[in-house]
Formats: sequence, structure tokens, C-alpha cells
Amino acid sequence: MVFAPDTEVALRTVVNLINSAANGREELTSQAELDSFLAAEGFSGSRTRDAAELASVRHLRHQLAALWTANEDAAVDTVNRLLREANALPQLVKHDGWDWHLHATTPEAPLAHRMSTEAAMALADVIRGKEMDRLRTCEAEACDAAVLDLSRNRSRRYCDTGNCANRMHVAAYRARQAASG
Repeated sequence: MVFAPDTEVALRTVVNLINSAANGREELTSQAELDSFLAAEGFSGSRTRDAAELASVRHLRHQLAALWTANEDAAVDTVNRLLREANALPQLVKHDGWDWHLHATTPEAPLAHRMSTEAAMALADVIRGKEMDRLRTCEAEACDAAVLDLSRNRSRRYCDTGNCANRMHVAAYRARQAASG
């Protein structure tokens, strides 16, 4: 295990949020889509369910996408800014089947603040662990999706948004067949 379980969950949520706009798609166009995303990610706490909340989550997604490919110094600046803007105050909490873990906002804080804080706390672990190289972009042609490589040998190259790995493996197989025959 590279990171604590809650850190891995938060990092996967960041990947899924970033990838909700990968490859020219937009999967967060309505409150219903945001509701579905949050339910799939197990995100709890208060909600306003208004256009401003949706816009703030989409703005956060843009910031996290830029951070995903940033160098360490730029990532640190963004993480610190996100924590500052959310007035983060780390505290131990236990909820929804999770044992003690860190939260840095209250359940009543605005959704985008809670999401940005969870992301920033997880990314702080990545930065402190000198593991920025685990944050990647899919290597498949014409794919700009985020990839979180938690493999032991750091070998993950393709995203989960489509069939990128399968598509690239089939292309490599066909290229090998063409070259040998």
C-alpha cells in the first residue's frame, strides 16, 4: 500500500472528477449528474443543489486537472491555496462505516470546499511522499484522461474512461502480426 485508504479514495475521486470532462465529454451538466457522481463517490454532507454549487464543482475540476500535470512546486501552491480558501482545519472523524480519518472541513461546509479539501489533503500526501509521478495522463492516442498509478511497479499507462488499454494492446498485437507476416 502506497497511501492510507482514505487518501486512495480521495485520489480516485479526483481522477473521476477530472475524467468527467476528459476527451471533450462533459458529464456534469446538471444537478442530477452531480448527484449521481457524488453518490457513486460516496460523498456526504450538506448540499445546496443549485447552479452555483454545480459551477463551483466544475471550476474545482478545472483546477485539479491543471494540478494533475503540474510540477511539484506548482502543485504545492495549488494545494495550499485550496486549503486556505476552504479555511481547512484538520480533525479526526468517524462516519458512514469509515474508522477514524482526517477531514479538514465540516459536513456543513460548501460542497466545493469539502471536495477541494479532500483532494488537497490527499494530494498533500502524494507530494510529501515524493510520489507525483503516480499522477499521469493516459498514454493512449487521442486520450487526455487522468490516470492514478497505484501499482507496485508503477506500470499503469492507460485510463479507466474507455477501452484505452484494450485498444492500444490490440493495435500493438496487430502491428506485431503485420511485421512478422
